[in-house]
Amino acid sequence: MPINTQQLKQWKQQGRPIVALTAWDYAIAQLLDAAGVDLILVGDSLSVILGYETTLPVTLEEIIHHAKAVKRGIKRALLVVDLPFLTYQESISQAMQSAGRVLKETGAQGVKLEGGYPAMIDIISRLVQAGIPVLGHLGLTPQSIHQLGLKQQGKTPQTADLIFHQAIALEQAGVFALVLEHIPSHLAVKITKELSIPTIGIGAGQECNGQILVTSDVLGLSEKQPPFAKVYTDLRQEITKAVEKYALEVRNHHF
Repeated sequence: MPINTQQLKQWKQQGRPIVALTAWDYAIAQLLDAAGVDLILVGDSLSVILGYETTLPVTLEEIIHHAKAVKRGIKRALLVVDLPFLTYQESISQAMQSAGRVLKETGAQGVKLEGGYPAMIDIISRLVQAGIPVLGHLGLTPQSIHQLGLKQQGKTPQTADLIFHQAIALEQAGVFALVLEHIPSHLAVKITKELSIPTIGIGAGQECNGQILVTSDVLGLSEKQPPFAKVYTDLRQEITKAVEKYALEVRNHHF
């Protein structure tokens, strides 16, 4: 049976961890789904696959295009899609149009928005009221790279307190779950215990209700690995070796 957002909340209550990864095409989505991944995110980490240096250039058209392919590869997992930079921050109307397009054109069951400042809380609240499931995202928010950089967030009492209260506000606004990226584990524990919705960590310790990583990092396809990523295989090396072997056989008339 396909997974829905309500199941994620039930799993938190049951103590059942949520497994999440990103996908960018039909083939990868099909493999992740068959392997039992619970939540598949078409994130603006799509930037890695498209050759961008940051997530900022990713467009709504690009992410919809890839999300449609990913959806075709999924039978069970919950599909969530990032709203790219400046496709939702301008106004509630802009966010509604962008999120509506994603759900209508891709078949995704939710969208992810970054931030928990007051204006974003208002936007998310209106999206939820309109029937659009929203996954929140706090801590290191890549779309704010030019303000925050890529360093760990919430390290001081003041910034930790801000993230904690933003998490509470996001739950009150109606998000079905919350991504906590690159924050101290003790802060993630505090937020996880306070909220009734599940937390999904990425570089936030093992005590979140689930974990997510960028699949290209997990598979060793990324040129650069974030400090909190874990590489489970080195496909860059394996693919290079395979292609070199193929090229050698072709040039030697062995294939």
